[in-house]
Amino acid sequence: MRFLRRSLVGIFLLSVTFALLAYAANTVRGAVETRLNAEPRSFPQRERVFAVNVVTLTPETLNPVLNVFGELRSTRTLDLRSASGGTIIQASPALTEGGTVEQGDLLFEVDPTAAQAALDRSGADLQDAEAELRDAERGLALAQDELLAAEAQADLRRQALTRAEDLQGRGVGTAAAVETAELAASAADAAVLSRRQSLAQAEARIDQSTTRLARTRIDLAEAERAVADTTVMAPFDGTLADVVVSPGGRVAPNERIATLMDPDRLEVAFRVSTSQYARLLEDGVLPNLPVKVSLDVSGVDLSATGRITREGGAVAEGQTGRLLFAALDAAPGFRPGDFVTVSVDEPALAGVALVPATAVAADQTVLVVDEGDRLQSHEVRLLRRQGNDVIITVGDLAGQRIVAERSPLLGAGIGVRPIDPSAATAEPAAPEMVTLDDERRAKLVEFVTASRMPDEAKQRVISQLEQPEVPAETVSRIESRMGS
Repeated sequence: MRFLRRSLVGIFLLSVTFALLAYAANTVRGAVETRLNAEPRSFPQRERVFAVNVVTLTPETLNPVLNVFGELRSTRTLDLRSASGGTIIQASPALTEGGTVEQGDLLFEVDPTAAQAALDRSGADLQDAEAELRDAERGLALAQDELLAAEAQADLRRQALTRAEDLQGRGVGTAAAVETAELAASAADAAVLSRRQSLAQAEARIDQSTTRLARTRIDLAEAERAVADTTVMAPFDGTLADVVVSPGGRVAPNERIATLMDPDRLEVAFRVSTSQYARLLEDGVLPNLPVKVSLDVSGVDLSATGRITREGGAVAEGQTGRLLFAALDAAPGFRPGDFVTVSVDEPALAGVALVPATAVAADQTVLVVDEGDRLQSHEVRLLRRQGNDVIITVGDLAGQRIVAERSPLLGAGIGVRPIDPSAATAEPAAPEMVTLDDERRAKLVEFVTASRMPDEAKQRVISQLEQPEVPAETVSRIESRMGS
């Protein structure tokens, strides 16, 4: 009996267990079906609003600045060369790289021995030529006297011939006497002709002597110039560069010794593109626009000003654009050869605005914030780039706010929350000040002294309370802690 009872109890418990498992499975199946057949819940979507920095477009007149690179040059540069060759026997202490000289200073001297000898020979030749000319002049005077004597003798012979012919005509003279007189007259005429020939030779000798004297004087002048060329003087004040000689060295004729430059007369040569050059023109002529030259040397910015003076006459082979030159005013610290930054003030542009470069897209459009704080795309004209900023035309967008920093998330129709950085940087309003009577001031000081504040904070607050006027916010905060 006990076995049967226990068997029936076990079968009953097993049946109850299977029934509970079936109920549990049916409950899980119903919950899954209900979940699968239920409609998905929808949550209300909220529009995403982006915070953007904006700038207000205000039309104004701006002078764009053209920034290019250029090289400094000296407008007075001279190559110092030796006109004569030889050994350098004397040199100035300033004949070194970077040496400073003044006009008229002796730079160096070449051994003048050979040139001085040539000068002495030319002097001796000049004395010979002068003596020859004097001798020729004396010979001319003698030739003239001889001609006069011969002419007088010829006159006498002709008179004698006339008498002989007269006597023969009267029957007194003979034919032989007349023939003798004719022969004597003919000989006298021949003597006159000979003296005239001697006079012509004396005059020719004078001409030759004069020509020789002139040639000798030319040789003497050349010799004097050769002696003077043995010394080289500074033609103007300046600084020496590229010095290649020293005392005791030898130089060849026309060899370059050094370069003399005037550091106070500088100009900058810079190249601009053809489009930039066209923007600088006024009525087809390049005006004398102002320029600024700067050089950053170890954090120290050297700068100078000047004006454009001329442009290159032709475009060099392999180059483009235009080469411009600007004469500088006082430029302390600059030297020829410096590579500098040149800023040129272009002609003014009216009705434009300067905005960050990030505000303009590649298609030259900007995002305008309308009255409903939504973005609208508008096209503008990009005129110039100025570093991180650009100059654009304003037109109908005057007074409108545009997005200063565009991003791929922004576009037309998107709602934004505009932030004006200029308003954020405005100076805060001055705090409200109150005047305390002695009793009220004493209570506040006593409370602060007895409080658990750090000593440094106590001193700062007490110093404020001792002033004639105390910030109202500080008084209110202390009194609130006092409970009054």
